[in-house]
Amino acid sequence: MREYTPSSIESKWQAEWARREAFRAGRADGQKYYLLEMFPYPSGRIHMGHVRNYSIGDAIARFRRLQGFDVLHPMGWDAFGMPAENAAIKHKVHPAKWTRENIAYMREQLQKMGFSYDWKREVATCFPEYYRWEQKFFIELYRKGLAYKRMSVVNWCPACMTVLANEQVEQGLCWRCDTPVEAKELEQWFLKITAYAEELLADLDKLADGWPERVLTMQRNWIGKSVGAEIRFDVADSDESITVFTTRPDTLFGATFVSLAPEHKLVEKLIAGRPEAAAVQAFVARVKAMDKIERTAEGGEKEGVFTGAWAVHPLDGRRIPIWVANFVLAEYGTGAVMAVPTHDQRDFEFSAKYGLDRIVVVQPEGEPLEPAAMKQAWDGPGTLVRSGAFDGMPGDEAKWAIAAELEKQGKGKKSITYRLRDWGISRQRYWGAPIPMIYCAKCGVVPVPEDQLPVTLPEDVEFTGEGGNPLARNRSFYETACPTCAGPARRETDTMDTFMESSWYFLRYCSVDESQAPFKREDVDRWMPVDQYIGGIEHAVLHLLYSRFYTKALRDLGYIGADEPFARLLTQGMVIKDGAKMSKSKGNVVDPDELIGKYGADTARMFSLFAAPPEKDLDWSDRGVEGAHRFLNRLWNTIMTHRDAVLSAGPVQAAELDEGLKTIRRQVHKTLQKAAVDIGERFHFNTAIAAVMELLNALTDDLNRRGSLTGTAAAVYREAFTFLLFMLNPIVPHVTEELSAELGMAPLCDSRWPAADAEAARDEALEIPVQVNGKLRGKITVPVGTGRDALIALAQAEPTVRGWVEGKDVVKIVAVPDRLVNIVVKG
Repeated sequence: MREYTPSSIESKWQAEWARREAFRAGRADGQKYYLLEMFPYPSGRIHMGHVRNYSIGDAIARFRRLQGFDVLHPMGWDAFGMPAENAAIKHKVHPAKWTRENIAYMREQLQKMGFSYDWKREVATCFPEYYRWEQKFFIELYRKGLAYKRMSVVNWCPACMTVLANEQVEQGLCWRCDTPVEAKELEQWFLKITAYAEELLADLDKLADGWPERVLTMQRNWIGKSVGAEIRFDVADSDESITVFTTRPDTLFGATFVSLAPEHKLVEKLIAGRPEAAAVQAFVARVKAMDKIERTAEGGEKEGVFTGAWAVHPLDGRRIPIWVANFVLAEYGTGAVMAVPTHDQRDFEFSAKYGLDRIVVVQPEGEPLEPAAMKQAWDGPGTLVRSGAFDGMPGDEAKWAIAAELEKQGKGKKSITYRLRDWGISRQRYWGAPIPMIYCAKCGVVPVPEDQLPVTLPEDVEFTGEGGNPLARNRSFYETACPTCAGPARRETDTMDTFMESSWYFLRYCSVDESQAPFKREDVDRWMPVDQYIGGIEHAVLHLLYSRFYTKALRDLGYIGADEPFARLLTQGMVIKDGAKMSKSKGNVVDPDELIGKYGADTARMFSLFAAPPEKDLDWSDRGVEGAHRFLNRLWNTIMTHRDAVLSAGPVQAAELDEGLKTIRRQVHKTLQKAAVDIGERFHFNTAIAAVMELLNALTDDLNRRGSLTGTAAAVYREAFTFLLFMLNPIVPHVTEELSAELGMAPLCDSRWPAADAEAARDEALEIPVQVNGKLRGKITVPVGTGRDALIALAQAEPTVRGWVEGKDVVKIVAVPDRLVNIVVKG
């Protein structure tokens, strides 16, 4: 008998699949199924996180093919980004060369895993044939008013020397390098994602059945819709005014001061010529250097400084002081807050620290609130007091009555705001898609003409790590002619945020060979949306939100018809070793190449899918890997030992089976039913594998008793071995293909999932739980279909149940055939 040799078997079938183009999309007649994992950054080597993620996706893709679907399962490379540029500086190698070499190496690694990708659709975002269309999209968004440039206080990473979007700042640190992020004012390009805020929020309801609730909640919170009122406070003795947004206009008469963000544009004007100027400027400089999360953290210290200026209350005319406060952020709302200490806890703490006035204007039922006696703010419901014409109104009613009065007087209006801010896409780096805009002293900002796209990155760029963006020093790149007047002009030297590339790559896969357009509309209409998307939870408010926006924007530009890019989303857990996420910095990395070399790709795949459900973290276990390898050896040895006996066996004749063979066949068909549900619907590969392991144990126990296979037994086992291979094929495709060939079967990649025989899988007897007052007190084994009266009699006669019933009044008996018996007693 041949030994199980993963290396030769796996290389053989990988070559055979490539020769047959077994995974090429668009050839089958079946219903489409678009399966996609988030594409990787070409860092140089795949890691076990990749292996797990892609094993999950591949199992689903292979199962769908077995079901007869026309499956699109592509792979590509998110190939722009700072790491390549940093590597160029460190190793003195061009980013393009570094990236292409990494792609070639990682592609070979993925192919060794046997993943069923349609490699003819491979995409790399750093190639001009890809990003030229991204540049075209940008120009069209610009012409539609969805791309614009303005001065802005931005997040600046001093280590990466580039701007970061809000979503790329994690607890005050750069998401790439963990360097503290600074606030810096720069002129930057933005995409107007806020124009889609309401649709992005509302359409989350469409995804409720397919996306994890955790991701939906994260996006809802990030979009952050608030309904309230904009209120204008005029600055006393000035032509200036301050607009605030509040969700509690009912508390307007309780406002005793106004708080401004340190970055607010009015601060310098308010303090000009005042004795408070120096103190305010020192405070502003100190707070701007603080972490924004630390500034706004619940329980954090509330600090501020008086500007010396006063605001006029819009309805009662009181003069109230204007302060600068550390907990107010320029990018949220209007960057100014109407402070009501008695009804907002932050304002309460601030007023306590600085001795500012407090006025109760919302009185709850019961004992009246007295400002001097309050230990904390009251933010619950109540009736308005000290609020002029609005006294006696319930708070919810007063909110909109006050907003209406403000609008009548021209001092405010009902308003909706969002936490979401426009997407800053300018990056002061080389290795990215150039922004296709030109600056002309005469004509202003001019888009690059479409027939001049793509604006390609120059190869002759020097990388020193100093002086910022090397494109800004490359005259041959930035010196150009104005497309409008032909006069001297300057190219934009900022490049696009790399999330721009990943916001539409799934569309390019649909028509990767198209050279006259980004994709064909008919191809996108056929394949989109992605039926199942797989990737990490860390992209919930980065890539996933940007992709949703980009899809809607391209829809409105007429490119596509889809409203949402991803119908279903699976967020896989991390791979954990020695109590921490696998990473080079922690020294707990397992090299996939070494794993494949020692055990084979099928073992790596099986362990990745068996050790935990996809959405949970996977704890690495060397023993678990060895266990998976032993199982595959046992599968191989069992089938190969009895191969000759089953090769000539005919179809199963159910009427000729004895009880032992009926029992074996019943477990085979029940396991096939379970595997179809666990793999195809629940994605619980671990329970499917466990059921197959249990089945193989039953088969080997029976084979050990029989000793040999002949006649009807050989027919039953030929069917059993065949079904075993189908059930395991999505998980361990190489060994199952080889064993199917040994059994004279057609290649599984060209086959269809077998239908379980419901009659064969039907239990002849069932174990029925018996409850007394809803608690399990015993079990009875009865023939399938036993009637209600017989069930009750058997349940009452069961010794473990009798003791709970005897001497008590039986109030009611619920008996559901084939399900349960519940006896309700009292006394």
